[in-house]
Amino acid sequence: MAEQATQDRQSTAQPPPLPAKYTRTGRKTRVGEVISERMNKTIVVRTITRVPHPKFGKIVKQIRRFYAHDEENKAKTGDTVRIMETRPLSKLKRWRLVEVLQK
Repeated sequence: MAEQATQDRQSTAQPPPLPAKYTRTGRKTRVGEVISERMNKTIVVRTITRVPHPKFGKIVKQIRRFYAHDEENKAKTGDTVRIMETRPLSKLKRWRLVEVLQK
C-alpha cells in the first residue's frame, strides 16, 4: 500500500521549470526611424502611430520618441529599426535595439 502511494507521487511529479526566457510575458516592440545617434550607445527612435481621434474619429498621427540602448552603435540616423521594451537602463532609456530593418 505504501509502495503504491510512493509510485503515485513519483508519477505525478512536475517537470523542472523552464528558463525565464521561455516563461516571461511578451515584451512590447516598436518599429521606428532613428532621428539621433549622437550619444554613445544610445539612439533616439521616432515612432508614428495612426489612431482615430477619440471624439471626432478622424485618423491622426501620434508621434513618440523613445531612447533605446544600442550596444554596438550599429544604427545611424535615418535607419528603420525595431526596439524592444526592457528594464530601466538610465533616466530615460527603457528600450533596447533588436535589429536594424533598413539602412
